[in-house]
Amino acid sequence: ENSLQKTSTCSSVNQSGIFVSPYGLNLSSFTKLIKRLQARHPGLSREEIVEAVQEVRKIHKGVLNGLTISAIEEETSAIL
Repeated sequence: ENSLQKTSTCSSVNQSGIFVSPYGLNLSSFTKLIKRLQARHPGLSREEIVEAVQEVRKIHKGVLNGLTISAIEEETSAIL
C-alpha cells in the first residue's frame, strides 16, 4: 500500500491520456536505478535518493530518456 502511494504521487497522465513515467524511465528501470543507488549509498534514505534523481531530471530539461541507467546513476551519485 505504501509503495502504491509513492508511485501514484510521482506518476502523471499527459494530455493524450497516456501514462508518463515519473522520471522518463519505465517503472522497472526506475526500481532498478533506485536499488543500485541504495546499494551505492546505504546511508541515505530512499527519499534523498529520489530527490537527487529528480535533480538530474531537471538538469536534463525534465526527461531522462536517452540516458543509460549507468549514466543516471553516475550523475545522481555526483549530486549525492
